[in-house]
Amino acid sequence: MGLDADPHALELAAARLAPFGGRFTLLNRNFGDLAELDLEAVDAIVFDLGLSSMQLESSGRGFSFRADEPLDMRFDPQAELATAAELLNTLPEADLERILREYGEEPRARRLVRTIAQRRHDRPLQTTTDLVAAVTAALGPARGRIHPATRTFQALRIAVNDELQALQAGLDAAVHLLRPHGRLAVISFHSLEDRVVKWRFRGYADDGLVRIVTRKPVTPTDEEARTNPRARSAKLRVVERLG
Repeated sequence: MGLDADPHALELAAARLAPFGGRFTLLNRNFGDLAELDLEAVDAIVFDLGLSSMQLESSGRGFSFRADEPLDMRFDPQAELATAAELLNTLPEADLERILREYGEEPRARRLVRTIAQRRHDRPLQTTTDLVAAVTAALGPARGRIHPATRTFQALRIAVNDELQALQAGLDAAVHLLRPHGRLAVISFHSLEDRVVKWRFRGYADDGLVRIVTRKPVTPTDEEARTNPRARSAKLRVVERLG
């Protein structure tokens, strides 16, 4: 069974899995909804967090600062969620600053929010180009490998999709779906996600629910990082359900 909040990702998965016929079921749901699904116990669950290369490169929903696209950022474009543009243009400055600090770990959030507030007063920010222009005006142009807008785009995407709360709910449901000796594996791509997984897993272990299989997260080899640069920051953590 596969769950994804993005209906386009499910279309691609359905084509890839077509040779397996009825052995595979796909659901347009977030893993945060696991507790709402009437599922039997399972032997293995994998969470692949964050967003895909497809979403970055061709979704047209504003996940990447490298293309001029509408500031949507919803994984499911039909979901009744506020878009990134709506958050940017309507949230009080204090709330916007909190999002950038907590979800993007942006150290200059205050300066950036002041610039956004000035610009949205004159004209709403509607596209990725609008947001990148605001970021570079506040923080300066790109220098080095990490673009100055990276943290801002991450923060807004997490806020739009309520990702960290969905992750916590999904992990809590998943660990109780496992049969004895079943395993839960989670691949995360930034420190906020990995921190949630790490402390959730420790809590389950302290409660006697699981054994932690990966005392330290598994990370890509140098060769993997060379062949797939987007895997550089990946961390895999695994727990096994106790009998």
